[in-house]
Parts: sequence; structure tokens; C-alpha cells
Amino acid sequence: MAFAAMSFKPAPGNGYKVGDTARDFSLVNVKGKQVSLAGIKNAKGYIVVFTCNHCPYAKAYEQRLIDLHKKYAPLGYPVVAINPNDKDVQPQDSYENMKKLAKKKKYPFHYLYDETQEIAKAYGATRTPHVYLLDKDRVVRYIGAIDDNSEDPAMVKEKYLANAVEALMSGQEVATKETKAIGCGIKWKKG
Repeated sequence: MAFAAMSFKPAPGNGYKVGDTARDFSLVNVKGKQVSLAGIKNAKGYIVVFTCNHCPYAKAYEQRLIDLHKKYAPLGYPVVAINPNDKDVQPQDSYENMKKLAKKKKYPFHYLYDETQEIAKAYGATRTPHVYLLDKDRVVRYIGAIDDNSEDPAMVKEKYLANAVEALMSGQEVATKETKAIGCGIKWKKG
């Protein structure tokens, strides 16, 4: 059991940095099933995105997350979306509303509820959306924004996340390892 406790590097202070090994987790998805990274078959890496239902930035990226999953999941890099927001602070982000949104938008990826906010804190997520690209060993390779234009997908000049995934797939070093996540602040539990 001591080995399991030492199998990941704990997040220093404000969460993971590029090069840290992220911990696995088990969170409930919108279908009521527990999901862990280790349980995702054929994964060569993971696109972990902290997001939510209500935030205009999260909404602006919904289709882009669907498209990223459809493109990269078959290649071994699935999107794993996590809602860390406290439902008492933002009722639109409740588990019931997550289920409705996932069904309405036909999310092809796992949409998980971090009810205790433990995973968001471990990762150091502060915004929705906030992306962590992990390799197959859960080493953090990229942290930050999905791309450089939250308002208009047609005006995107830099696809930070897609470029990082492409670099990982080709065995290259990720050129841009970190960008500033743009979005709504995570709604933390009060008290």
C-alpha cells in the first residue's frame, strides 16, 4: 500500500506544474458510474479539462471540446471533463444539470463531478475551462487555455492544446508548455 501512496508526486502548493505526475482519481460521471484515468482503455494520454455548465467561456468551448475528443480520442487522447463548481454557489452547475447538459449536447466524452473539489485543488485548477494535458504516465505536459480565442473559433491563431497533443503523438517536446487559462473562476465551497 505504501507504493500506491508514493506512485504520484503530490501537487506543490498551487497544484501541478509541467513535469509533475498527476494523481489518478475516481469521480462519478453523468451516467452515475465511477471513472478513473486508469480505467480508460487504450489511452496514450489524457486531456483533462475543468469546465462547467454556466460559465460563458465554458459554453464557448463546448463544441471545441466535442471536436477535440472526436479527433483525438480514437488516437488515444480522450477528453475527460470535470465540473469542480459548488452547486450551492452556482446552482446551474449541479449534478442534475450536468446530466441534462451532457444529454442535450450529446457529450461523447466523460463529464465528471468533483463534488468535494479535491481534484480541482490537487491539479491547481482556477478557471473554467482549465486544461491539463497528461501523457500515458500522467506526467503533465501542458497546462492552460485550449486556444487563443474564446469568442470566435474561426479567429483562432494558436491552438495550444491541439499543438501540444500533436507534439506528444509525434514524440516531440511540447513547444508551448503553459498558457494562462481564460474563463470564469471556479466556484469554491464557502466556509
